[in-house]
Amino acid sequence: MLPEGTDMSGLLAQAQAMQSQMMQAQEELARTTVEGTAGGGLVTAVMSGTGELNSLTIAPEACDPSDTESLADLVVAAIRDASKKGQELAAAKMGPLAGGLGF
Repeated sequence: MLPEGTDMSGLLAQAQAMQSQMMQAQEELARTTVEGTAGGGLVTAVMSGTGELNSLTIAPEACDPSDTESLADLVVAAIRDASKKGQELAAAKMGPLAGGLGF
């Protein structure tokens, strides 16, 4: 329940403006890429700001047929690094919008 005297039209306008800002921020995140690396650059993962894996690059020197486990670890680490950067970017873009209505 809203406090007495709340300006409903103003509140609605504020909510619509925030929705528009959220949509713009989401579109910007989808267009933005983040890069994660592992092994000193042996493996590079590129993701969109929304978390979609766009590409994975593996340097030839990272490929040791007798040690595929290390390569797998590097791939996972690079993807985690990119994912973390994407989450930080999303928090920076969306965070200010989350508290806008003050509920």
